Amino acid sequence: MAHADKVMIVTGATNGIGLITARELAATGARVVLVGRSARRLADTVALITQQTPAANLDTIQADLSSQADVLAVADTIKQRYDHIDVLLNNAGAFFTEHQLSVDGIEMTWALNHMAPFLLTTTLLDLLRASAPARIITVASAAHQGATINFDDLEGKTRFSGWKAYAQSKLANIMFTYELANRLLDSDVTANCLHPGFVATGFAQNNPGWFAKAFAVMQRYMAITPEKGAETSIFLARSDSVATTTGRYFDKCKPVPSSKISYDVTTQRRLWQQSLNMVK
Repeated sequence: MAHADKVMIVTGATNGIGLITARELAATGARVVLVGRSARRLADTVALITQQTPAANLDTIQADLSSQADVLAVADTIKQRYDHIDVLLNNAGAFFTEHQLSVDGIEMTWALNHMAPFLLTTTLLDLLRASAPARIITVASAAHQGATINFDDLEGKTRFSGWKAYAQSKLANIMFTYELANRLLDSDVTANCLHPGFVATGFAQNNPGWFAKAFAVMQRYMAITPEKGAETSIFLARSDSVATTTGRYFDKCKPVPSSKISYDVTTQRRLWQQSLNMVK
């Protein structure tokens, strides 16, 4: 894959695996568009990547992806600035121990982890199709194992568990990827997702003291580095060996089976429709 005129978009690019992924993709000569919530952290990230890769070709878009208006603004900005997209990497995500609502009144885990990539990807789909060959990559998680999509209470209104909400959102990432891949079979646009591993990042540090502390301790002793965690994202974005691979779930740069329920086509379609219904 020659990269000089490539445009690669990375959401959640200001820390953890998003930052490493953006840095490594920039090192290939591609133009990398960093999407992040904080203007200051975006500026810091640009400075850091440029320091390590002086020739890095970077662009930034500030947005809170839990807000649908912000997601649509990101899509608009991309369409104004670029006539093609080679890679869209949906990396942004978070874990919330408590039930919180987004500006749209949607439970935060669902809003950020599922609705944001769903809305950004579907809004950019025409441009992605016109850019073919193009790749759509979504960071899911092995946390999806054992999860179901609870259509009766998608947002945990009656009973909320942070872990269940997170696991459900990651299952949604995978089912969205499979349905998307199916809808793109007539194009040269691929859609894949991945498990990055249990990675030591700032992940979950947005939560109340005790949880953030416990999670940080767990990460210190059990987690892999962000560099390791970013490997599969980078591989899916730039390796020629997966140029035509679509509708797969990857772990350690290899396609592996996701949970049995994730392959249920009826549920995939229902999720897609439900997601459309939740767009404000």
